[in-house]
This record gives sequence, structure tokens and C-alpha cells, in this order.
Amino acid sequence: MFRTMMKSKIHRAIVTEANLKYVGSITIDEDLIEAADILPNEKVQIVNNNNGARLETYVIPGERGSGTICLNGAAARLVQVGDEVIIISYGIFTDEASRDYMPKVIFVNSENKIVKLAHEEIHGHED
Repeated sequence: MFRTMMKSKIHRAIVTEANLKYVGSITIDEDLIEAADILPNEKVQIVNNNNGARLETYVIPGERGSGTICLNGAAARLVQVGDEVIIISYGIFTDEASRDYMPKVIFVNSENKIVKLAHEEIHGHED
């Protein structure tokens, strides 16, 4: 049996741009995708905490250290600049591996700078 498990997530990032004219995808600061072990072109799910929208797309690396979180193409219609989002990557694991895997959870501040790296969600975490 295989299980689809959360591999990593960038928690409570702030959307810095929404570019409707771009072909598609999400552009994410390269520091953040490296910390979350997300590769360019990897599929991610985005959850918008402001309006409840959920979507899937692929990642394009953004300028390192910029704090960029930019939804491109049709996805730009589901966010506003300033919205808080969670970006989740998943992996497919064997049943045995899924029981031992420790996901990476990247907490960021309001400028999308890393403030904490964890292997689990911390309830009540605030910037």
C-alpha cells in the first residue's frame, strides 16, 4: 500500500503579487522552497486562509530573499495581495515509510521570512 502524506508546508505566507497575465503557477522565494524541500515544477496545494479557496499548481523559484509569493495565471483570481496562504507539498510513501516520515513545516513572518523550522504544527503559533 502507498499513502499520500504531507511532505512539507510553508505556513501562513502572505501573497505579495497576483499576476493574471502569466501562463500559470506560483512563484515562491527560493529560500522558502529550499527550506520546504520543494523543487521547481513540483505540484503544490495552496489554501487561502482569507477566502477558503484551495487550488493546485506547480512551483517556479522566485528571487532568493525577496519574500515573493506570487499566484500566476488563473490562480490569481483566487487571491488578493495580502492574503494569508498555506502552501503544501505531498509525497507518496510506502505504508512503512509513511509511519516514520517527519514533514518539514516552515513558519514565516508577515514579510515571508523564515522564523521557525519544525517537523510538526505548533498550535497557537503567532508571528
